Amino acid sequence: MLKEIRPAILILLALTLITGLGYPLAMTAIAGVLFPNQAAGSLIERDGKVVGSALIGQEFKDEKYFHGRPSATTAPDPADSTKTVAAPYNAANSGGSNLGPTSKALNDRVKEDVDKLKAENPSGTVPVDLVTTSGSGLDPDISPEAALFQVPRVAKARNMPEDRLRQLVTENSAGRLAGLLGEPRVNVLALNLALDRAAAK
Repeated sequence: MLKEIRPAILILLALTLITGLGYPLAMTAIAGVLFPNQAAGSLIERDGKVVGSALIGQEFKDEKYFHGRPSATTAPDPADSTKTVAAPYNAANSGGSNLGPTSKALNDRVKEDVDKLKAENPSGTVPVDLVTTSGSGLDPDISPEAALFQVPRVAKARNMPEDRLRQLVTENSAGRLAGLLGEPRVNVLALNLALDRAAAK
């Protein structure tokens, strides 16, 4: 019986080493050589310090910055581990809210967000991505329309010309991949860093 089982055990061990260890290490090494920035997490630095990643959104609350999409991520409640509390852009707990279109809580939150945004820019149409969360809760990008919608608020908070801010949004916008895939987008962290550099001049 051992004679019949031995080849199966050897194949299991060999495939485990190849697919569980060899292949991942080889792909990691190749990625590190061909795409070093992406393999390291697409980290963004300012003055030699890491301030974030191009792949994970951050919460910006200050009026002088562009804001990203709402995030539905949560964390355990420190006071009661059986409950959760809001923790925007918590990469350790990526996920959406699981609230559907008939959810009163979702509808109330969206209405509240729309009202707040309309107060900031009464003449504009509120872009949908400023009031809806992404499936991961970590989306680092917004649409160019969402960035342009925020220009009056940021211009007022920074005492900067709106035309200069619109130019920054255009400069920091990325189009569809190969002209076909995805949607035009603006990375909020990159835009805010560009905004800080422009304001410092």
